[in-house]
Amino acid sequence: MSEVTRPTLSDALTERMLELIRTGGHRPGDRLPSTRELSQRFAVTTPTLREALRRLEATGAIEMRHGSGIYVGTDIERVVLPNPNMREMHAAQLLELLGARIVIEPPLAAMAAHNADPEELAPLKRVLEEAGRHLRGHDALLHDANMSFHRATARLAGNSVLHEVVDSLLTVHGPEQREILQIFDDRRRDYDEHLAILEAIEARDAAQAEERMRAHLVDVKTVIEHRLQSPLM
Repeated sequence: MSEVTRPTLSDALTERMLELIRTGGHRPGDRLPSTRELSQRFAVTTPTLREALRRLEATGAIEMRHGSGIYVGTDIERVVLPNPNMREMHAAQLLELLGARIVIEPPLAAMAAHNADPEELAPLKRVLEEAGRHLRGHDALLHDANMSFHRATARLAGNSVLHEVVDSLLTVHGPEQREILQIFDDRRRDYDEHLAILEAIEARDAAQAEERMRAHLVDVKTVIEHRLQSPLM
């Protein structure tokens, strides 16, 4: 029988910090007590406390601002988190991630078409307007707008866990997605496909929204497969 790993002091302190945030009613952006106050409160040394704080910061539960203090992080309520240690992806992993997006995002587009009311569609329209201003340059801004469109569509589906899954997948392969923009080299086509998805969602046509999102993502995956197979890329 394997020995059960005993929690360390840092493990216990991490849990107590999370309990402090939850029971104290703290929300993202709220300031927490100082390092000195926390050390005294939990009766631990500063190095031990800092180790726990680093763990929490790595998952986005807190944010440590130099010269300002400790704040509740924006990811405190997340169920799914991207790997903060991810550096480089192998080709097979990248294709699997794109395959996952093809499975997940089209049904979410259908759910968005079914659920979203006109006011909730405003963020989708705004990000596409932003993308339209950067079709002839400023690829970094165009990439951000494109990714915001996919995140906003997933959010409108109304399932917070699946929205976080999509957000995590986009975060994991952000650099590769920027490369796709360069290789695809048809920013207008990409933009028009996004517009078509939005039109289907606005029309509350769930089947069309799902099909157009799937076709769009299959296009992206095809480009990546071509790049990985071509010795010139």
